[in-house]
Amino acid sequence: MTAGAGVARYVAGRVGRTVLVVWAAFTVTFLVLRLLPGDPVALYLKGTNGYGEVTDADVAAARAALGFDRPWPAQYVTTLFDALRGDLGESIRTRQPVAEMIVGALPPTLQVGALGLLLSLLGGLALGVAANLASSPAARQLLRSLPALAISVPTFWLGLVLIQVFALQLRLVPSLGGSGFSSVILPAVTLAVPGAALVAQVLGKSLHDTLREPWAETVRATGAGTARLVLGRGLRNAAIPAVTVSGLLVGGMIGGAVVVETVFARPGMGRITQSAVAAQDLPVVQGVVVVAATVFALVTLAVDLLYPVLDPRIRSTGRLVPG
Repeated sequence: MTAGAGVARYVAGRVGRTVLVVWAAFTVTFLVLRLLPGDPVALYLKGTNGYGEVTDADVAAARAALGFDRPWPAQYVTTLFDALRGDLGESIRTRQPVAEMIVGALPPTLQVGALGLLLSLLGGLALGVAANLASSPAARQLLRSLPALAISVPTFWLGLVLIQVFALQLRLVPSLGGSGFSSVILPAVTLAVPGAALVAQVLGKSLHDTLREPWAETVRATGAGTARLVLGRGLRNAAIPAVTVSGLLVGGMIGGAVVVETVFARPGMGRITQSAVAAQDLPVVQGVVVVAATVFALVTLAVDLLYPVLDPRIRSTGRLVPG
């Protein structure tokens, strides 16, 4: 197989898998939400719109207006084709288009997620490299133990500690809200700590194994020091596992946004998700899941497309090559 054919086969397979992942997320979410006990339309009418008494006719009329009176297969097909056109339906509670709600909520979440991802990558890279450059065995062991400790820290607890120390005691940044860059720092750090720990753990282990391969001994024989070995060929050869984890971090950022935006009282995707789940606002929950799955799948696709650049063997075989 030629290099061009190998790359084309590899890309086609990854794109097909991306489409399948988004479709599966849409389908599973649709089915799970319809299997939940209770009637979201009746719940809304009884709790939020001022009805003194909700009759069966009121519920039936609202269900018909929202399209919930049709059989599930018909709802599924209509919802799927509408989603392909960018129409994610209307919120049961606000009757606002779900796409507009998500577009309005995305910027604050992207601010926190982007900074959190950047801090995760920088912190994980620094810690993973330091763990392999340290000359003292005790220092190496300490640095390799830090990621496991950081991963075990609950996100909400870490957020509360950061608020207490840096906002309430030191008064360096605001504790709550979403106004200005300073309000992004603590939420981003809260998201970044477990992410950086994961990157450091995977990169550190990959570097450790890479530096014990035969080629590394050959480079050492030429007089190269540990720093040159690690920062030169070592990082490139150990990059694929770390790049894979970096793609997975995006999913963690999306999921962590729900907790972080609640702890720091920030607007964003996390807040509308929390409200929608509590009110069983099915179109909003479905829309959030589909958008999150799409973002995650596209980032994963971008990461997959980096593999042929990092590993030339993929260009000729069209698949990942172990070792």
